[in-house]
Amino acid sequence: MKPIGYWLNRTDQALTRQMDALLTEYGLSRLTWQVLNVVRDAPGAADTEVHAALGANADTIALSAAIRTVVTDGWATRPATGLLTLTAQGDARLAAVTERVAFFREAVIAGISLEEYGTAVRVLERMTRNLEGTPVAASTG
Repeated sequence: MKPIGYWLNRTDQALTRQMDALLTEYGLSRLTWQVLNVVRDAPGAADTEVHAALGANADTIALSAAIRTVVTDGWATRPATGLLTLTAQGDARLAAVTERVAFFREAVIAGISLEEYGTAVRVLERMTRNLEGTPVAASTG
């Protein structure tokens, strides 16, 4: 059996590859999609909030580029310096994309019960908290 890190990397790469392919017709990537979701959920979000929310998904350079993309492509606008909100057109376009993503998510979890999915998420969350909280000491024995 391959270790969990192997499967985490493979899963993330597969999700990104498939999401990018799905979203390309809308001029989006997985990361720009994630930026739009943060902005939709918190209209007037500051760039710093987007970076904080998605910092585990990409580095600062990639996130800044994704923010520029959603503004340049008309999905979002800047009501004030450093703030983001969806445009009316962006909001309408995002609704259409959200429908497609919902079908994608169903395909991703095909054959996985809600209980199994919930267990997987909780285990990964605990592992992350373990690793981010206290350094794991090497065994000496």
